[in-house]
Amino acid sequence: MPEALSDLAKNAFLVVGALFPIVNPIGNTPIFLSLTRGLSGQGRTALARMIAVNGLILILVSIFIGTYILAFFGISLPVVQVGGGLVVISTGWALLRQSNDDESDDRNGGKTSRRECNEADYSRQAFYPLTLPLTVGPGSISVAIAVGANRPEGSEGRWPLIAGMLLGSLLIAASIYLSYRFAERLGRTLGDAAMNVIIRLSSFILVCIGVQILWNGLSALLRTVVR
Repeated sequence: MPEALSDLAKNAFLVVGALFPIVNPIGNTPIFLSLTRGLSGQGRTALARMIAVNGLILILVSIFIGTYILAFFGISLPVVQVGGGLVVISTGWALLRQSNDDESDDRNGGKTSRRECNEADYSRQAFYPLTLPLTVGPGSISVAIAVGANRPEGSEGRWPLIAGMLLGSLLIAASIYLSYRFAERLGRTLGDAAMNVIIRLSSFILVCIGVQILWNGLSALLRTVVR
């Protein structure tokens, strides 16, 4: 029994250690705030819950059946990285070029009808782009598939492995929910000027992450051509 608990903890920490730095929910908080500007606190809480659940499903699917899905469609992991990298670059570039007109109009009391908030619209964005690629992007999916693919042979039915990876995924989902749930409080603490700087920097970093994911995929594909 102690050995089983040790395996459970080891697998849980493996998932958290591999995915948390890439998912980075705390670092994504300013971008989440920018994309949900005008949403009520209650609506943002519900949205954070939906994103956390979506992220959990994506991670679990990637870990347990990701390799089978790719094999079924005849898609290699580098191709997923190339396609996902392009999507991440597009999202980061759009955020980087986003103007501050809407925000200033709201504060000055002008043109607010143009920023009319419809919470149903935000609900439709819960999966794309807020979950994929912002929170659980191609980098996270690639790592989750790699973690699942590196399971020891014949260990698929062992409960410590399944429970450990499930627990690790739940911890990642909980960190996503808590980070996005209290994003507005963080924004109020930092203020508009600081948040704008952080959003621009985060958007630029998001573009760089997309380029890195794209290059990882291209490098793997180019190596196969050279061989």
